[in-house]
Amino acid sequence: MALVYAFLAEGLEEVECLATADVLTRAGVHVKLISITGKKEVRGSHGFSIRADALLEETDLDRADVLFLPGGMPGTKHLMECGPLCDALVRAHGAGKRLAAICAAPSVLGRLGLLKDKKATCYPGFEDSLAGAKLTGAGVITDGNVTTARGLGYALDLGLELVALLLGHPAAQRVKEAIQYDQV
Repeated sequence: MALVYAFLAEGLEEVECLATADVLTRAGVHVKLISITGKKEVRGSHGFSIRADALLEETDLDRADVLFLPGGMPGTKHLMECGPLCDALVRAHGAGKRLAAICAAPSVLGRLGLLKDKKATCYPGFEDSLAGAKLTGAGVITDGNVTTARGLGYALDLGLELVALLLGHPAAQRVKEAIQYDQV
């Protein structure tokens, strides 16, 4: 079974995280919410609290098939400030593992040099942080092992894209039908 780690930082965009995780879970992908804060209760940018499954320091980050960064501010800033997470992202990228980020969070990948010569998208205003990327403005784009999404409105699409990449298009289609989503 595929394993996705979604990283929670104070000030994350709650729906970007949970909608993407929900779609993956419905498809049978195992999703673990990992707090980078040192505590399991993490407050999002809109005041909703999310309870993580595990803390970063007790998680083997190399086990995951996908490392997923939800956006939101100041959550994205906190993700970038987390040395162990950034190190894991660089290792995963070097190993060809899948990385995913939405909204402002692709800026973390860009600042780490992981988007060089890759098609990518992000929330408007963060383009300068996507160093070396070929900006597309697409809602969701996958280039090699990196998938990026523009913002909250594309959280379901991001989840479906990851399901298709991990389990195939028929699995993504089954989830779309089950959730009555016919937008893409």
